[in-house]
Amino acid sequence: MIDPLERWREYGEKPDYAGPVSFGSAPYTQDAALLAGFDVAIVGAPTDDLVSDRPGTRFAPRAIRAASCPPGAHLEAKVDAFAELRVVDFGDAPVLPADAARSHAAIEQTVGAVVAAGLIPIVLGGDHSIAEPDVRACAKRHGPVGLVHFDTHTDTGKQVFGVEVSHGTPMFRLVRDGHVDPRRYVQIGLRGYWPGEAEFAWQADQGITAFFMHDVRDLGIDAVVERAVASVGAGPVFLSVDIDVLDPAFAPGTGTPEPGGMTSVDLLKAVRTVAVQLELVGADVVEVIPTAVGSADLTALVAERIVREILTGIALRRRNA
Repeated sequence: MIDPLERWREYGEKPDYAGPVSFGSAPYTQDAALLAGFDVAIVGAPTDDLVSDRPGTRFAPRAIRAASCPPGAHLEAKVDAFAELRVVDFGDAPVLPADAARSHAAIEQTVGAVVAAGLIPIVLGGDHSIAEPDVRACAKRHGPVGLVHFDTHTDTGKQVFGVEVSHGTPMFRLVRDGHVDPRRYVQIGLRGYWPGEAEFAWQADQGITAFFMHDVRDLGIDAVVERAVASVGAGPVFLSVDIDVLDPAFAPGTGTPEPGGMTSVDLLKAVRTVAVQLELVGADVVEVIPTAVGSADLTALVAERIVREILTGIALRRRNA
């Protein structure tokens, strides 16, 4: 177990740019035997072999960790998630370039070790295809899970460019294979020009709930999240956040940007609310393409804060239990 704060212990914190890199300066281990006693584990899934447009998300787990700031109390929520939760960085899954099948197996095994130890995994992608092994690992322990999915796209295609396994197909495959209960599956932030009638007809048949970006605009994020929480209801839930749900003004580093998206203010509040009100058993943040270093990388920075808000919501839920 590595403690990145060890040499700075007498000062209470360390500079972001110094010392070993782990998420929020959390203790770091790759030994599953050392997960006992922790509440949440950060896992990296640095793979982007299945994207349909720009690659680069393989570099995101490292960039998101580098963009993280020291622990501290959330000024609005009045809770320090790192003080109330035991958070560990479990490192990256041993992915293999140009071998998506073995990479997905490695991700599922790594996330599965976290779940088996009784922790909540929060996975740093990687492209959105990693949601498939992430959710599979959680569903093996909890049964079919509910899903709250923030995204520009539904990712419910049967194929993308004739390929069945891609970052545009994981949600179709998870529902088809029984890992996600479609009646407890909600999408938020959809916009743009894909998918088409066939995918939405399939979703309607399955009972999936979709909120488009114009719903967020017209109803407001609070009302949309309230309806989403009601639709998902009680039981284990996975939270998946594609960074392209944000307007490119807030997250320019992503492979398939679409103008007209959410603000970071709305998304940060939304994911915290979801984590407070629902029984999260896992989460991922995906499709970040780093464009700078450390906190100068705007997209990695907002991705890091999304994870912080999820942690804050989990801490608040446990405090109020």
